[in-house]
Amino acid sequence: MFGTLAMVPTMDELDSAIVQELQRDARQTNRDLARHLGIAPSTCLERVRLLRARGVIRGYHAEIDPAALNRRVEAFISTRLRPLKREVIDSFKAALIKLPEVMAVYVVAGDEDFLVHVTAQDLDHLHAFLIDRLSQRREVLTFRSQIVYQSAQKRAYEQLPEA
Repeated sequence: MFGTLAMVPTMDELDSAIVQELQRDARQTNRDLARHLGIAPSTCLERVRLLRARGVIRGYHAEIDPAALNRRVEAFISTRLRPLKREVIDSFKAALIKLPEVMAVYVVAGDEDFLVHVTAQDLDHLHAFLIDRLSQRREVLTFRSQIVYQSAQKRAYEQLPEA
């Protein structure tokens, strides 16, 4: 039924500060986090637990520089599939995310069905990925690649509205 959404607690100023601090350094101890925020460690621990339970904090990860792993070329591949059915979309997404070159897979609206972020050692390896892996899939109708020259990323906390 439309219009029935579960009530999700809103983020307050402390929640936002916790998220921002964890994105700056997710490896810090609860004690250090509490000290940076000026709150009791027990309060901090409970707030972080609640943020995880609510799905605000989905996990912790290391941010890796692809160039350090000899993957100096990044590209976005726009892809169209046929037939456009849920099982084809789900299967394609699951297969691609398992490939070592693939960093992320997005199902998108518009002329294309997918946007795939890939990294490769060099242009020859990117070309091989496109020809040997992507174009060989039966459901791929067309694809178009865009090479990334430079990038800048915003952390999620930099986009949060003020509480």
